[in-house]
Amino acid sequence: MTTEELATKIVAILSEQRLTLALAESLTGGMLCASLVAVPGASAVLNGSVVAYNTAIKHQVLGVDASLLAIHGTVYPDVAAHMAMGAREILGVGDQQAYFGLATTGVAGPGPHEGKEPGTVFIGFAATGFVETRDFHFTGDRHEIREQAVTAALQCLYDYLTSED
Repeated sequence: MTTEELATKIVAILSEQRLTLALAESLTGGMLCASLVAVPGASAVLNGSVVAYNTAIKHQVLGVDASLLAIHGTVYPDVAAHMAMGAREILGVGDQQAYFGLATTGVAGPGPHEGKEPGTVFIGFAATGFVETRDFHFTGDRHEIREQAVTAALQCLYDYLTSED
């Protein structure tokens, strides 16, 4: 499925189930949010997004543990998981966390970052009682890697929403 098709299906499913989504983006820099906002009706399900490109923002705003960042850097599976959990919490409305949190972190290039090669991407996904990360290695230029990360993040959420479990 294309990014646009995935975003449309996700908004429809979340709307039908009256569930909300919060995003935390580093690598994708707002592209993930923009893909969802492009879908009419997204405002009913998308609480918001934090673009945490600076490492300090990951800690100060999203609550990613400072020691985790110091030891492993920003491009690490647990960082993606913590970003997703943090997004759920801080982008909740009233006393309700967002139902889902989805986060992206990685290296778009052109060169390595924190010892990780361009195309290294981690997607974090969180819901009540559930946290998962998936790792990817994409190829292409900086823009292509970021686009692939957006599609992968949406695919992860779509797979969860449509799973039988």
